[in-house]
Amino acid sequence: MRIHIATDHAGLEFSAVIQQHLTSRGHEVHDHGPTEYDALDDYPAFCINAAAAVARDQRAGIPALGVVFGGSGNGEQIAANKVRGIRAALVWSIATAELARQHNDANVISIGARQHTVDEAIAFIDAFVAEPFSGDERHVRRIAQLAEYEETGEIAGKGVDSY
Repeated sequence: MRIHIATDHAGLEFSAVIQQHLTSRGHEVHDHGPTEYDALDDYPAFCINAAAAVARDQRAGIPALGVVFGGSGNGEQIAANKVRGIRAALVWSIATAELARQHNDANVISIGARQHTVDEAIAFIDAFVAEPFSGDERHVRRIAQLAEYEETGEIAGKGVDSY
């Protein structure tokens, strides 16, 4: 599996350890930065680049997922979700990691580096990578509605308000 990783200064130490862990498990890891500590760095470009690479790989038929880190993981999730085709989930437990894949077919997860230990983060990522999408009709339908809205600004027959 190809795994794209990005962070900000808060997750930089996590990123290095997790990249080593994933590589040792046979994954192809791509680091989208940063490469050095800068307390004033900005996470959006790093996370958007990682998410865009996941989307590009998936469109090309390459199995790929993404992991983004920050202090809380919130901003990083928001940034990743700005990329068309990305379903990024904030993960804080094994259950949320598994459900992100099972129910939402999430292709990126975000983890708060200041909220968890490295060992917890590794467990979340391993669970996320190992868990398949369930393919249940209700989940497929809901994901299709999100994709439709992303493309058209509407969900046919669902009464989505214009803004």
